[in-house]
Amino acid sequence: MKAWKQAGLPVAMAGLMVALAACGSTNAANGGNNANKPANTEAADTAQAGGDESAAANEQANAAANPQKEPVKVVWWHSMSGELGKAVTQLVADFNASHPDIQVEEVYQGTYDDSLNKMKASLDSKSGPSLIQVYEIGSKFMVDSKAITPVQDFIDSENYDVSNLEENILGYYTFDNKLYSMPFNTSNPILYYNKDMFKAAGLDPEKPPATYEEVKNAAKALTKDGKTGASFAIYGWFMEQFFANQGAEYDNNGNGRTDTATESLVNADAGVKTLTWWKDLVDSKVALNLGRKTDDTKKAFLAGQIGMTLDSTASLRGIVDGAKGKFEVGTAFLPKPEGAGDGGVVVGGASLWIMNNKPADEQKAAWEFIKYLAQPDTQAKWHINTGYFPITKKAYDEQIVKDNMAAYPQFKTAVDQLHATKLSPATQGAVMGVFPEARQIVEGAIEEAFGGQKDPKAALDDAAKAITEKIATYNKTVQ
Repeated sequence: MKAWKQAGLPVAMAGLMVALAACGSTNAANGGNNANKPANTEAADTAQAGGDESAAANEQANAAANPQKEPVKVVWWHSMSGELGKAVTQLVADFNASHPDIQVEEVYQGTYDDSLNKMKASLDSKSGPSLIQVYEIGSKFMVDSKAITPVQDFIDSENYDVSNLEENILGYYTFDNKLYSMPFNTSNPILYYNKDMFKAAGLDPEKPPATYEEVKNAAKALTKDGKTGASFAIYGWFMEQFFANQGAEYDNNGNGRTDTATESLVNADAGVKTLTWWKDLVDSKVALNLGRKTDDTKKAFLAGQIGMTLDSTASLRGIVDGAKGKFEVGTAFLPKPEGAGDGGVVVGGASLWIMNNKPADEQKAAWEFIKYLAQPDTQAKWHINTGYFPITKKAYDEQIVKDNMAAYPQFKTAVDQLHATKLSPATQGAVMGVFPEARQIVEGAIEEAFGGQKDPKAALDDAAKAITEKIATYNKTVQ
């Protein structure tokens, strides 16, 4: 409206000048003599002209005092590519259309590691983002960087209600009772199995294995006719999950949550028991070793070459769709040893962090975008388009989520597993600044055990030592 008034001002002034010119012509025709014009009419004309000039002046003053405000720009760095990237683009477009005072610019920055490295390089120049998506194992670095504003600050300032957000998801990103970042894309691992192969092997397809021992027995029965019982990718994330599922901590000092972690516990009984079982599956030839990539185990599973595999809940839709017309996919909780203590799964994925080297209004605008992403309807769209968990329980009340659950009933396993998890330091997940390196070291230890270079205990002892050394080096840099 202000822009319209400003644009209309020259038109109004032009009209006024035309009217005055017309009066001048008439007066000239009458010899310039106003004697014949009634005095009250002349006074009215003068008053009208003065009023128009006064209104025009007021409009100019108002326009100067209230200039059109530019929307606050929020630059969001993320690592979602392919179909996930398209889903991100749509979320941003929907937000921008409904929030004219804020405009979010989403920028794909490559892998999580690539994006984090670019962020580190941008800290001094302030050329980095307002908001950044960081994978869960980068959380300790983000806290230690002191380059972020905890979302708890915004939560507290406006009494934002977090009661409908999933406790087991918030738990990962909560340190010293403070939520530092807002979860965004969240997943956990589940067991996928081929129900048709189970039937053919004489196994009950409605009773998937729940323990290490049951997995081995099922794998033996499934290994026949050129097919193999199972294959689990050599992925450090799985070892972390096996620990949590036994209620065991991965690092000392309460998984690095009661105090800074100083020692890796990957060689504890939970780790040795897991690697010994895993190696036995491979040595017994009831499980294939297909290396570190989950894409390779997924392809083997969809080709009907293996009967069981582990993968993220975020892969569920793709796996179920990929098996259509070939076999029925079953899903089950992550297995654990017989008699293991209470535990559960650790959430994977990433969260959103607000950078503190940006102006206050920009940080506030980033928070507004975060709140939009956490809304039930937004989370519902994100969930059905990607397979990631909704971070809010209310999203399950949305009709599109109910319809999606009916189409993909296997996803109930993932939701049930999340809700069955008892929040503890073990299931909150370990916290250490060298987590990416630690994951690589553990994967190397698993390979050494599979290859026979070291027995499981020795491989994990060496891995724990190497990780502990890296933790010590890192801790010195942030003290």
